[in-house]
Amino acid sequence: MNFSAIREQFLAGGLVMWPLLLCSILSVTLASERAIFWIRIYRRQKQVAHDVLRLYQLNNMVSVIDKLKQNVDLPIARIFLSTLQLEEATPEEFILALETEGKIEIPLLKRFNHIFDTIVALAPLLGLQGTVFGLMTTFASINIGNLAATNKSGLTAGISEDLIATSAGLLVGIITLTFSSIYRGLYQREVGRIEEYAGQLELLYRRHYRTAQKEYELTQRP
Repeated sequence: MNFSAIREQFLAGGLVMWPLLLCSILSVTLASERAIFWIRIYRRQKQVAHDVLRLYQLNNMVSVIDKLKQNVDLPIARIFLSTLQLEEATPEEFILALETEGKIEIPLLKRFNHIFDTIVALAPLLGLQGTVFGLMTTFASINIGNLAATNKSGLTAGISEDLIATSAGLLVGIITLTFSSIYRGLYQREVGRIEEYAGQLELLYRRHYRTAQKEYELTQRP
């Protein structure tokens, strides 16, 4: 199908095709941004988290901080960096800091989800509105008293507007719902991974804290 045919189909769908076009452009644009975001997360974050935990287990804090600063564009790096920069934190304060930083990152992980949900709900309704406009055009073209005098072109235009608008609304809704479902699944999986990495860091911190406490107690003995 060439551009002129697509243009004719688009115009035949009526006024609701313009907001549907806007919804589709918005959906594809935001989905592309999220795709780039999640590709970056899945390519690097797992390895960065493992490297940081390994270095922290060796008590190499200088390398840990450097590694986190080099990957500060990743959520897990920002969470770890802000938490590890606390000075002389108790285990309870450390856990609270981890939880707080994790909550700060959650809105960034589920960014645009509410816009996807809005488009999913709105697009079929716009298609339904196009159906109503098409039916109005169809009925306005029918001459009940004299069917031979019925406006055939108006009747055809009404049916076309009805079918095209409905189809376009469903198509935009289905595509956006697919994007939304994929990114919601990635978000839920990533939250689970962050909780796993945070739990491992917490355990290591508790071990280091206990070791430091024992060493301090030994130095205080007469």
